[in-house]
Amino acid sequence: MPNTDVTPVTPAHTAETSRRHKRRAWTVTGLLVVFMMVNFADKSVLGLAADPIRRDLGLSATGFGLANSAFFLLFSVCGATVGLLSDRVRARWLLLGMALLWSLAQTPMALGGGLVALVTSRIVLGAAEGPAFPVAQHSALSWFPDRERNLPGALINIGVTLGVVVAAPGLTWMIQHHGWRSAFAAVAIAGGVWAAGWALFGKDREAETPTGTQAETHGEASGWTAVPRSGSADEETSPAPSYRRILGTGTWIGATIGYFSTYWMIALSLVWVPSYLHDGLGYSATTAANLVAGIWAINAIALLGQAGVTGWLLRRGVTSRWARARVGGITLLASALGCATLSQATRGPIIVLLLLVGFGLCGAMSTIAVTTVAELVPARRRGGALGLMNAVVTTGGLIAPALTGYLVDIQGRAGYQHAVLLAAVLLLLGGTAAVTLIDPARDARRLSS
Repeated sequence: MPNTDVTPVTPAHTAETSRRHKRRAWTVTGLLVVFMMVNFADKSVLGLAADPIRRDLGLSATGFGLANSAFFLLFSVCGATVGLLSDRVRARWLLLGMALLWSLAQTPMALGGGLVALVTSRIVLGAAEGPAFPVAQHSALSWFPDRERNLPGALINIGVTLGVVVAAPGLTWMIQHHGWRSAFAAVAIAGGVWAAGWALFGKDREAETPTGTQAETHGEASGWTAVPRSGSADEETSPAPSYRRILGTGTWIGATIGYFSTYWMIALSLVWVPSYLHDGLGYSATTAANLVAGIWAINAIALLGQAGVTGWLLRRGVTSRWARARVGGITLLASALGCATLSQATRGPIIVLLLLVGFGLCGAMSTIAVTTVAELVPARRRGGALGLMNAVVTTGGLIAPALTGYLVDIQGRAGYQHAVLLAAVLLLLGGTAAVTLIDPARDARRLSS
């Protein structure tokens, strides 16, 4: 007599495979958060040590601004090149190579280099750090389906803010007690330690799970959806749109303009805000460092808040145009208002509030720009599209420090105010572009036709 008690066929390894995938996804994300912390600690050193470096090397404000702009000389080019390369080369090795180069680039200044060494090391550091953000986002987001990408994308950005929140007080203390070269030594060591950790525990998405439908089935069995990096079966068989078509969409253009205004603010925060607070508004170096940390702490809160709001809206069926673009655009417009008011204010409690709003809220757009483009672009073009966006966006870092230094040299304290007013105008343009141009659903239809 045949046995009619049939147990549903659920492979015993399915749940374990899904749990293992989830652990590895979040392990990689955590490592990449620390990666971005080291990245922005590297960037913040010159701004925190601006006064002693200018004094010891005999630099004017314009000269110091140009030295900082040298960091971005190859930043955009390398960001685009390595972003395109990440579609073909494993992100694990690209990220490891970047971190090792960061540490090597910081070493000459730790060992006593002068102005030539400073400029050269910043160019090399910029070339190595230019691809960091798009490749880190590309690596992390490949482990998650679209509806679950807001949190890991925000956490990568929070690594940016935590890097400065932790670095600002700590490196300022080192600069005051052990000299500004000790800060370069500290970040060089941090980069080497991260590289060792990544070599041991860093993983690529492609190497860790079954491909195609099998991976998705494993994820669905335990409520965790694992989407292969290469995309769906339809995406594999259909031709990918050209980069020219992708870069011509309103979504890519709007996200890039919005993100450009955010990166302009990032460059100002890293290079000139400490001097603005100290020289322009009369705060002590310690207070200025704490306020800089406060700006980045607000940035972290804004990123988490954006991730929560956007995720909540997307789960309820709200389109990305509203859930992402409008949320990001509103934060940029709020920051524009804060900076416009800050440029006219004098020292007092209101300065702190305006500073936190103007420089802190706008960072949410960086996550929104990345996740929006990642939603629109097929996986086979994602690394390149993000790298090209990053190349355009980071030109703001090339222009902002040098232009601000020039304004300070010719106008004194008023130069800082005019630099903040210019930032308000750029934020207004970025917010308007995000609200009016970004529409992933519309542009996805156009790309598929």
